[in-house]
Amino acid sequence: MMETVRCFDRDIPLLGCWEAVVVGGGSAGASAGIACAQAGLSTLIVEKSLCLGGASVNALVSPMMRSFTGHHSNFHALEARLRAQGCQTRDDVLGEMVWFTPEDMSEALETLYIQAGGQMLYEAVLVDCAMEGGQIRALILAVPEGLRAVAGKCFVDASGDAVLARLAGAETAHGDENGNDQITSFRFEMGGINVERYRDYVMGLGDAYSQFPRGYFYESAMVGGRDFVLEPLFQKGVRDGALRPEDLRYYQTFSLPGRPGCLSFNCPHLVNLTDNTQAMKRSAAIVEGRAMIRRLARFLKGYMPGFENAYLLREASMLGVRESYRLVGKYVLTEEDYTGQARFPDGVARGDWYIDVHSATKGLYHKKAYEKGDYYEIPYRSMVCAGVGNLAVAGRCISTTFLMQASVRIIPTCMDMGQAAGAACAAALRDGIALNAVDGVRLREGLDYQ
Repeated sequence: MMETVRCFDRDIPLLGCWEAVVVGGGSAGASAGIACAQAGLSTLIVEKSLCLGGASVNALVSPMMRSFTGHHSNFHALEARLRAQGCQTRDDVLGEMVWFTPEDMSEALETLYIQAGGQMLYEAVLVDCAMEGGQIRALILAVPEGLRAVAGKCFVDASGDAVLARLAGAETAHGDENGNDQITSFRFEMGGINVERYRDYVMGLGDAYSQFPRGYFYESAMVGGRDFVLEPLFQKGVRDGALRPEDLRYYQTFSLPGRPGCLSFNCPHLVNLTDNTQAMKRSAAIVEGRAMIRRLARFLKGYMPGFENAYLLREASMLGVRESYRLVGKYVLTEEDYTGQARFPDGVARGDWYIDVHSATKGLYHKKAYEKGDYYEIPYRSMVCAGVGNLAVAGRCISTTFLMQASVRIIPTCMDMGQAAGAACAAALRDGIALNAVDGVRLREGLDYQ
């Protein structure tokens, strides 16, 4: 076996060779890794952070959005594992979303993956890849030792940003027709809150939004200019200089299961970050977002009933990116496929979340939601491309239009895509063919819905 990989005019030491290598350990990547390992493949997940879970853990993105269509086994195994850890995912109070804390999610995914026999490489940043004959030969990674290489036979890009696909030369796209991406959030959590006092105050204003008017769980929101009952108080904060107008773009908060007195915040929206694919703009937005978090936390403590003794618990260690680069694959899934509830011979996953766009320039854009039992299918052709033979893509960066991406990006759907990608790796190695040559129709037949 080779001991080094030639790249950057130098020999990069090789850490090892695996049958399946997954880049990114979020919902899609962890699911892909679990599927590969369960199929008996030597499997490595390359993850830049310290945990599995991706945005659901590092960006504090919860809960899992409602999904009534059938899902593959990894999704159900994850929910069962969350419950086994004592996480009350859904009940008569919580409704049909699957709720979790970030710590519960990372523990559950890592447990499932390691028990399946997979290996982890944490704190590893993808730098480049070595190509040969239209195939990825190895990844070049920045790790604690310096630059190191990881060789593989099949590769899954579950980075969320199509990083490996772009490095391998696959065609990608990002943003809407003007190049603007969906708005990015910078989430945070607060503790020391009298949630009942907060709820009583909001409900006393006649709030029609609140999803949980009773019980131990609560959620509230405010969107500037949309006649939410909390807006007058936020506007007072602006007049007093405690807030700025951009702080009112979007405000949403909800309880954390098993954490009394704590709330998670799906805000602020980074309103000036219209193109999140540029490093300097993202860094500037992080600085801006951190200041917005501090303003919101001080405002809530000083103005909002129930927050008198509140404090900032933590801010996310990762931006809540909804959309950036997307693969341009063998098939581009479109919003017409959503409205037509498209079916495909090689449909390997289902989606039923509505087209939920947080536009950087146009505000919220929502396509009519499905009824229970409705769904569209995601074809395997949207997960592979013609130019890179041993690459499959899973998660929010598969081949879709800008609008359609806003539907496929939820956790249950990403997990199903990841499991399909893992099954494709097993099929490719079994049959001795490229990943982009796997028969999607046959692949579909081996994926059960529960």
